[in-house]
Amino acid sequence: MIKLLIADDEPLVQIGIRSMLKWEEFGIEICGVASNGQAALEMIRTHSPQIVITDIKMPIMNGLTLAKTCREEFGSIPLFIILTSYEEFPLIKEALSYQAIDYLIKLELDEQTLAGSIHKAMGRLDELKASQAYRQADHGPMLQSYRDKFFMRLLHNLFDSQEQFKIQARDLKLDFSDSCYLASHGEIHSDTAAQMDSARQANLYSSSLQMIQELLGKQLPCYVISLDKIHFAVIYHFSTMQQMEMSTIRRAWESTCSMVHNYFNVWLTVGIGNMADEPMKISASYQEARQAFNLAQRQAPVALFSRVNESACRSAFNIALFKNALTRAFEEFDTDALYSTLTEIGELFTANPQRPLQALDGACNILYLALSLLPDGEASLQEIFCAYPEGYRSLYKQKDVVAVTRWLNTLRDGLCGILKNRRKTYKNHVVANVQKYINSHIEERLTLNEVAAVFGLSPNYLSALFKKSCQIGFSEYITQKKISRAKVLLLEKDRKIYEVAEQLGFESAFYFSKVFKKVEGVSPRDYVRSLL
Repeated sequence: MIKLLIADDEPLVQIGIRSMLKWEEFGIEICGVASNGQAALEMIRTHSPQIVITDIKMPIMNGLTLAKTCREEFGSIPLFIILTSYEEFPLIKEALSYQAIDYLIKLELDEQTLAGSIHKAMGRLDELKASQAYRQADHGPMLQSYRDKFFMRLLHNLFDSQEQFKIQARDLKLDFSDSCYLASHGEIHSDTAAQMDSARQANLYSSSLQMIQELLGKQLPCYVISLDKIHFAVIYHFSTMQQMEMSTIRRAWESTCSMVHNYFNVWLTVGIGNMADEPMKISASYQEARQAFNLAQRQAPVALFSRVNESACRSAFNIALFKNALTRAFEEFDTDALYSTLTEIGELFTANPQRPLQALDGACNILYLALSLLPDGEASLQEIFCAYPEGYRSLYKQKDVVAVTRWLNTLRDGLCGILKNRRKTYKNHVVANVQKYINSHIEERLTLNEVAAVFGLSPNYLSALFKKSCQIGFSEYITQKKISRAKVLLLEKDRKIYEVAEQLGFESAFYFSKVFKKVEGVSPRDYVRSLL
């Protein structure tokens, strides 16, 4: 069950929220009710709720201070839904800076509005679960968000097959059953960020992106993907072509640009590609969006690909040409493949000095891949470009092919050095993450091909890596874990052997009994009898 905490100093509001929904139908239990922020904080420390509904104004500690304290102490969870009155609306800007998931105006609060916010919070919890499920207990290096990796592969056409795409989408509970898709590429601009320290910059950009996600999500069905601190992508999905009207998308962006500017004093530029009729073609729409993006400007922030002329089309860089080499390099930590591939791309840039925009586009694509596909991508890039005043973002200031190639060579040498030094650690983390995945899906049918597809690895590579690290074969490990789980299930009251076999994904009770006896030396029935 998901735990929810209510914090409000008005008893009627507390009672209203508790009784407004049938919480058990959402899989939620209310673990506590607090009348001030300090009491709520103590309850959060004790009960670890995933969602907190809090009033902004409360005695002792207000809701904003509560959200800020929890964000600093606990990270992304608990998620906060803020209760506010009309006269407190300006405070929502501060609440958003602490990544509040939604805000509700008390006088307009009803069952439908509250349920909508709860569904939004639960969706965000699913995203965080996908992102953080493989975090190491010792807080050491971790794989970047599994969800982020999925979208980067989708945007750049890096999936090995449609089957791999479907397996990963299914595992992330992402629905791609619609028939119309569209992609955007955007940037957040600030005239004042240069005067801020890194922490304030990060907060400004992350808060702006969250607001973009909130505003767009209320107007259009879409996924918003962070590429780096200032760049993002959006994938829109519609069930019919009639729903996908470009004028509607443009209006949604124009209102979003205006609202984000009013709140955070930043401005946006966005490029929008053409329609794609199935998910595997989203990458083409995204490349079109990147080309249209070059036409966007402050006075006209939204640019469509239909306005892009032929010469601009030639400035696009098709990174999919290097798909196999790049995915092997990033996913298998192969420094030789990484060095040779980035060298080849750099030589391609140098051979075409008259195409600086193409070189910049290609280098940006590689930057986004490195940020999302490598363990500790952000920290690694900051380390590599620590001597540059603007870090890795100095790429955006390069004006010619020579400068872009020099930046790419710095990235190449730095990444190869980091991967060479940390290869063993990274590989151990891959294996640990695969083990955690197996353990959390042990009641499903697990095959080498499917698990390899989940992590974007080749089956042969995963099998060899697993055997070398664990001193046990992949299939044997799964079998042992399934039988360990079976021993627990068999001792539950009135459980039949065929029920346990079915629950654990065995093809039949007979095969389950055969495997059980091979591992434990006795049949399931004899095992249960021996413990009665």
